[in-house]
Amino acid sequence: MATLLHLDSSVSPTSASASRSVTETFRKAWEEQHPEGTVIYRDLSAEPVPHITADAHSAGFADPATHTPEQAAAFAERVRLIEELEQADAVLIGAPMYNFTIPSTLKAWLDNVILMGRTAGETPSAKGTPVTVVASRGGSYAPGTPRESFEYVQNYLTAVLAGGLGLDLDFIVPELTMAPYNPAMAELVPLFEASRERALQEAATKAKALAERLAA
Repeated sequence: MATLLHLDSSVSPTSASASRSVTETFRKAWEEQHPEGTVIYRDLSAEPVPHITADAHSAGFADPATHTPEQAAAFAERVRLIEELEQADAVLIGAPMYNFTIPSTLKAWLDNVILMGRTAGETPSAKGTPVTVVASRGGSYAPGTPRESFEYVQNYLTAVLAGGLGLDLDFIVPELTMAPYNPAMAELVPLFEASRERALQEAATKAKALAERLAA
């Protein structure tokens, strides 16, 4: 049975969140293909994982036999998150852009699961696992736009997820999500609506194709 690890990090509920509505569409399409499968869901906004601490960080570079009680407890939490990643057949991440980058809750999860010599390094333990990131943003940071140079979500996650963890990375990018709420962006509402519909269609199509690929 296939296992999907689904992470959301938007602070908004699904009704008001572009990234959550798209990940929900992806997940439902996935579940239709894998009705007997498993979905491990983490809402990183509602239940944040611990930010990395000195004990959690240093324990990753030390022999477990030498861990202090504090290091052992902190490292056990990291291992739990790492094992969820390693055991997943596919990963789905909602990553809205906040102040030009990812939410701190998602960064905390990454800091916990990136472990040199295990998930990162010469032979990453989850290498090749497909990961779909829904990278929503209030404006547009696409190539050729005035704010292209401020795009630190896709650039960063490509470096970390593909370059660092060796995952098979794909993006869905709903943009201009602030257009319905910002009067200065009113003329961009049709472009936002088109982007939203395209993202929802991509989510359903890509989830189905990925599920079929893993089942083959």
